[in-house]
Amino acid sequence: MSKNEYTRIIKEIETLPTGGITYKKINGKKYAYYQWREDGKQHSKRVKDDELGSLATKIAKRKELQALLKDVDITESMHEFNCVVRTGGDLDRFADLVKDWKKRECYKELENYVYSDIHDRVFILYGLRRTGKTTLIRQLILNMDRETRDKTAFIQVQDNKTMAELNQDLKFLETNGYCYVFIDEVTLLDDFIEGAALFSDVFAASGMKIVLSGTDSLGFLFSESEELYDRCIMSHTTFISYREFENVLGLHGIDDYIRYGGTMSLGGNHYNNHSTIFSTKKSTDEYVDSAIARNIQHSLKNYQYETHFRSLKELYEKNELTSVINRIVEDINHRFTLEVLTRDFSSHDLRVSAKNLRKDRMHPTDILDQVDIVQVNQTLKELLEIRDKQEQSIQITDAHRKEIKEYLDLLDLTVEIENRWMTDFNKKETRTVFSQPGMRYSQAEALIQSLMQDDRFRNLSFNERKRITERILDEVKGRMMEDIVLLETKLSKKNCEVFRLQFAVGEYDMVVFNPEEGNCQIYEIKHSKEMVLQQCRHLLDEQKSKETEFRYGTITGKYVIYRGENAELKEASEPISYLNVEDYLKNL
Repeated sequence: MSKNEYTRIIKEIETLPTGGITYKKINGKKYAYYQWREDGKQHSKRVKDDELGSLATKIAKRKELQALLKDVDITESMHEFNCVVRTGGDLDRFADLVKDWKKRECYKELENYVYSDIHDRVFILYGLRRTGKTTLIRQLILNMDRETRDKTAFIQVQDNKTMAELNQDLKFLETNGYCYVFIDEVTLLDDFIEGAALFSDVFAASGMKIVLSGTDSLGFLFSESEELYDRCIMSHTTFISYREFENVLGLHGIDDYIRYGGTMSLGGNHYNNHSTIFSTKKSTDEYVDSAIARNIQHSLKNYQYETHFRSLKELYEKNELTSVINRIVEDINHRFTLEVLTRDFSSHDLRVSAKNLRKDRMHPTDILDQVDIVQVNQTLKELLEIRDKQEQSIQITDAHRKEIKEYLDLLDLTVEIENRWMTDFNKKETRTVFSQPGMRYSQAEALIQSLMQDDRFRNLSFNERKRITERILDEVKGRMMEDIVLLETKLSKKNCEVFRLQFAVGEYDMVVFNPEEGNCQIYEIKHSKEMVLQQCRHLLDEQKSKETEFRYGTITGKYVIYRGENAELKEASEPISYLNVEDYLKNL
């Protein structure tokens, strides 16, 4: 029990009546009397019928609180902690909030550490905001038996605390028999990176299980490579797969994952009841700034080698860091090149959608060609709060580009998917996939808002406007679905090479090559619910198959991943399996 809770209970007891209630029969009628001792003397007072219920409740409450304090260690309760420390009843209430929530897959890693014989190591639970770190800790505490929980403490570090102050709290807890300590937001300590060895070398080495958590992913990575080298177990929560999105939140559908995936903040049947971070442009911007840009800045500020990543400090000080991150996220291929970062901003989504609307077989239209593109781009820039090259107060250099890319990789926000060319073995390109799809989709919706402000769109009928906006969003979802499938396949199939394969004409959306077995599978990825023979034209191309087998071994399967049901395409000249995208991702 914390000092604050102990003091609160004492004060509440002092406001409640002492003594008890007795009853006397006078002339056959029962009367209630309130009896108490004061200054060594017994006092008695008759209680009116309309006051009896209230008095009895207050006396019972006093006895309940006194019983609560009966077994409390007064020395511990009166101790003044430097940080916010939860034990006992405080800890029970803290953990009880998540009793009905499903667990993330990394819960098992945390549980294995806490109940294992591992010593001399700490467990680091790190990731961006709203990815379930504190919830995992609450769930573990909730599942502890009473004896274990009585030896457990949760420490919340505040921004103004130091390692020395935290050390004092840990020493007191150790002296009083606490064996399991969870320290949240530990990277807020200015001297965390330099002093992190304290946790493993002093407390973990003496038998205490210590779990560190926080949003400053980079701070943990720096400490892991220095003070905690070979003395920590790390679990990263930033990447949330589709399988977890469905199993933990209780939601279903690739389109919902595209719109909201990336955090655990979307209310679901099995998790929480909060709204999603990516539901509005404003909330998305706030997340980019606080979870990513400030994460980077905090690590830069506290990292002892100030020259490391110095270029990004300049961007942040000039209020340019969020702008650069937004540029990268919005770019259709997410290519981290100097040319992308420094060119005049324009919407890739808009250009591709205009081309596809002209080619629409059922309802071709050149409406996007007639739109005032300059005004659309200007509105889009304002919505996304992205500045043109001319508006930047400092030039974005190649050093900026490299450092941004390195940081986003460290944060698990970006993963490289290789593009290979059948016509040129030496050509090397990569497609940078963003691991938080909801962020990208939020910006696509901002694009639609800007389109709807154009005068030419106001003159269109409702059905025309609806069809155009749906088509643009479908293009965005299609590209994002490809990215998701490629990303999750690469992360799950560690023994395989996963890439896109480009031919002189046409491409395979995904190739999964197993070099040990000498075989491969080839895929098309379609954001569609329909089975159409035209979708398989590249898979059925004999010349492409021969070239692929020559280079990557026997083709053991040809597939189309789409949003419909699992089925075989009967019209095809050879077996083509259609795989439901949700089933495919869940089974990885």
